Amino acid sequence: MQPLGDALPAGPADIAEGFRTLDLRLQRSVGHRLFTVLVLNWEANENQRCYSSRPDAYPLSSPKPIDRNGLVFKHTVALGQPLISPDREACRKAFFDHELIASLGCESAVNVPVVWDGQVLGTLNLLHQAGWYNEDMLPILAEHAAWAAPLVRQFIAAWPASTVLNEPQSPQGQQQGNRP
Repeated sequence: MQPLGDALPAGPADIAEGFRTLDLRLQRSVGHRLFTVLVLNWEANENQRCYSSRPDAYPLSSPKPIDRNGLVFKHTVALGQPLISPDREACRKAFFDHELIASLGCESAVNVPVVWDGQVLGTLNLLHQAGWYNEDMLPILAEHAAWAAPLVRQFIAAWPASTVLNEPQSPQGQQQGNRP
């Protein structure tokens, strides 16, 4: 794969274009039927969707609650590690909206933390047919997540000051820099 590049977006249109570019690169390198980017909004206790490849099913205006007891939160946010859900049963355990996921023909998922300065800002979420994702894909997914970090930061910067990330804990065992 060619280097992803490191140009920062200049404004909302560039942020949207950056996420579309990320979507296309992930589609070519790893594959997905659904790709979303969620950003943690601690004050509202929500994961705000800032990109969706299927806005008909997962619109940007539809946040997901932060479930601190959930499997995805424990792996991707608390530990700062990716989570692979290899089949429909794993997706059922990981996602409250597993029925919608299955209705889209998705029976596996990988959730990858987007990290900046040791803090998880959000997640890249890719879904596909059962058995699609595996650990061999994690290095390329980590590279994409690192590339997405400036886009996520720009998205957060556009929020009102009251909704900026304000939970200071860093994930346990997280590597330094913006790579998960």
